[in-house]
Amino acid sequence: MSLLGAHISVSGGLHRAIERAVALGCEAMQIFTRNPLQWHGKSLSEGEISAFRKALLSSGMKSVVSHASYLINLAGDAHVRRKSVDALKAEIGRCYQLGIDAVVLHPGSSGDAPPMSARGALAASLREILDGTEELGVPVLLETMAGQGGLLGSTVDELAWVIDALDWDKRLGVCADLCHLFGAGIDVSTEGGYERLVSSLSRHVGLDRVMCWHISDNKGGRGDRVDRHAHLGEGGIGIVPFGMLVADARFHDTPVILETPKDGPGDAGNLALLRKLRGSR
Repeated sequence: MSLLGAHISVSGGLHRAIERAVALGCEAMQIFTRNPLQWHGKSLSEGEISAFRKALLSSGMKSVVSHASYLINLAGDAHVRRKSVDALKAEIGRCYQLGIDAVVLHPGSSGDAPPMSARGALAASLREILDGTEELGVPVLLETMAGQGGLLGSTVDELAWVIDALDWDKRLGVCADLCHLFGAGIDVSTEGGYERLVSSLSRHVGLDRVMCWHISDNKGGRGDRVDRHAHLGEGGIGIVPFGMLVADARFHDTPVILETPKDGPGDAGNLALLRKLRGSR
């Protein structure tokens, strides 16, 4: 079975996120290791690293991933790409220091550039990053996107193109986001739709590279290209694919991370629903 978790706040210190995740009964979690809306974060102190690693070791948490800064755009113009490459290298370094399993990355935006040119820029940027952090061994997981505003990664085969351009580097993986995929036009709301998605992932990238899932419902309609998160069952996706995913033996020990709103039922309510769905299959 998959590992159930949520994106957890690091308010008060990185190690506090682990305490919050344990209180929620999480088996996995996602965090920001620094402010995601700033280019530069302060270096981690030995005390911060030690406190996080100690809390993680004693928590029983089976998987932790980080989410890279929202500012990073590896397909942008030369100036933005330079800052983005440096920022992702730094994030990989922080993950290595903290013992975090992988970093999730938005692939970037083409802006005014032709899509194929943007893909090439993304691949070139990733090559520099992977080569420059080879000894750290932290995987980079390209997240599927809803496709708004020229965002790359709205189709599985586009991510496969990038991975292929990097010779199927073992440190490249995928974070499949059901909310984003639905917004991009992929039918994930039915059993058949879910199975077609998994088949597509298997065919284009291989299920071993699907190292993380993001889940939330979507307030928009299928193909609207909007990324508007909703509580499970309160949007256009419904409940069906979430239940199938959390009980899918093909994703045994793969983190499934809630990115639902924090109001209303919150993480506790959505996690309780996932546990019920997982237990009923």
